[in-house]
Amino acid sequence: MQINIPGYGDMQINHLVLDFNGTIALDGRLIEGVKERLIELAQILKIHVLTADSNGSASRECNGLPVDLTVIEKTDQCEEKRRFVNTISGGIAVVGNGVNDELMFRHADLSIAILGKEGCATGTLMASHIVVKEIIDGLDLLLKPHRLVPTLRR
Repeated sequence: MQINIPGYGDMQINHLVLDFNGTIALDGRLIEGVKERLIELAQILKIHVLTADSNGSASRECNGLPVDLTVIEKTDQCEEKRRFVNTISGGIAVVGNGVNDELMFRHADLSIAILGKEGCATGTLMASHIVVKEIIDGLDLLLKPHRLVPTLRR
């Protein structure tokens, strides 16, 4: 996906890295509407789900979805997520809400913070390019990238 942002230039996004709990899932279950949007986004982006899997449900919930699921260690999650993002080449969009998402937000080309039902960690919020209320809004920004222009133009 490529979009021209006035004052910023061309933004190329090839990968989408998603946190699981608090971002695309609540209490370990995919949020309604996420599945359909991930299927649609997989036509244009390589999708990665990166999680410590606090509820032990990520594998079951992501089964059959066009995503690469990576379960990280429960210790030093910030650094593991940052390292993961740094191993991907090409434009990267990240979406998350937790303290452990802040470093990957700082290393991504586009970072979208989700407030959601769990709220968003202040450091992650401050490291984001865009903040949205719900995950559906964030995924829709990627499905309709012209919506990014008014928010990101300089």
